[in-house]
Amino acid sequence: MSSSARSWIRVVIAFLAVVVSGTMSLPTYGEATAAPVPQGTAPGPACAWQLMSNSTDLNVAFPDVNATYWILPYALGGGDSIQLSGRYPQARYFSLNTYGTDFNTVDTLRDSQIQPDPGSNNPYSTTAGAGSGDTWHATVVPGAADHSRNQMRGVRAGQSTPIGFLIIRVYVPDDPRSLSGGVQLPTVTVKLGGSSTVLRPCATPFNPRDYSGPVSAALTAVFDRVIGQAASGSFPSNAPEAKFINPASTSGLFPNGDNKYIGAGMTYRKGRVLVIRGKAPTFPNTRVGQSPTTPGPAMRYWSMCQNDKVTPYPVVACAADFQTRLDSSGYYTYVVAATADMSRSPDPTITIINWGDTSIPTKVVFIRNMLPSNDFYPYSVQASQARHTDPAVTMGEYYPRAAYCDVTVLRTRGWRACYPN
Repeated sequence: MSSSARSWIRVVIAFLAVVVSGTMSLPTYGEATAAPVPQGTAPGPACAWQLMSNSTDLNVAFPDVNATYWILPYALGGGDSIQLSGRYPQARYFSLNTYGTDFNTVDTLRDSQIQPDPGSNNPYSTTAGAGSGDTWHATVVPGAADHSRNQMRGVRAGQSTPIGFLIIRVYVPDDPRSLSGGVQLPTVTVKLGGSSTVLRPCATPFNPRDYSGPVSAALTAVFDRVIGQAASGSFPSNAPEAKFINPASTSGLFPNGDNKYIGAGMTYRKGRVLVIRGKAPTFPNTRVGQSPTTPGPAMRYWSMCQNDKVTPYPVVACAADFQTRLDSSGYYTYVVAATADMSRSPDPTITIINWGDTSIPTKVVFIRNMLPSNDFYPYSVQASQARHTDPAVTMGEYYPRAAYCDVTVLRTRGWRACYPN
């Protein structure tokens, strides 16, 4: 086990001790509401989902701007369990994921796999929408798990410590004002050593960057170090620029097993932009009322995001599928540009992704593919990685082809002039 992982384990144990016992002097907790969660206030004692990650709170490890991640650290011994009681969110996608001390996936239950309570409906396995009575229960156990009973494995076989992390993800909530998809986060019942503790969702998350004290400082330092090491390994400095390739690894970055990525490096130069062109997969547009189970779309979700190539590798800007402009042939054209170089385009088919702070000269731009359909799978990032093949070959017209371009050339001659062939 690495020294970073050992440091993180010590911090998690300390964090669990002070939060669950209530020895940290913090405000009284309450239930998480459907509205966006406020930033900058620590949770009260004995509440669940203490950490939240998105583009504004704990922005680390390449999150997607259209997703929010709630994190529950835990320690599970033999016979212990964590029980969840929740409602299906009104969103494009949600899932439950467990991770070990290597920050890699242990187990996943995605929305369509979570069996509803008797008398309830799972809107991700039918075309019906979520209703107020649609509830579910799930259990995290230390050993082997039965997905048909909504069980998840919480500790990887052979791991030397019982530490783990449970993450709930919500992508593209129907109401963008509600990060959790119009429902409260699940209530957590922790069963440890024969006793049970019920943890209601925290009113506000604990962001270690916004809270002073030794635990906060340790969490921030370990986040930065561990995420930095993992991210630098996933897309090393010698990777080619302006060419989308499969990352070396996403281990250590709390990966979502339902997402796969290809990425390209890019470097800022005044007056130069990156143009990215490819065919857009179809998707269920839940923001206009379609069901996530609508038959026919190529995949559940996709997006193009650019991230600072410095620890903790925050996301800067994204364009999700429903935010992306297309031409009459169904192709997208992204332009990654600093505001000073290009803030808007006369071409209505171009989607601009802002560079952000130009004092950070290197970036990584990723395209995500989530849950491709059986028919689309051969053209997906998933297929490229499963076959260990060049995505430029297997993805065909869906492969994002990138090229640097002088912004004057782009403005006066259009995107076609940016490609040599």
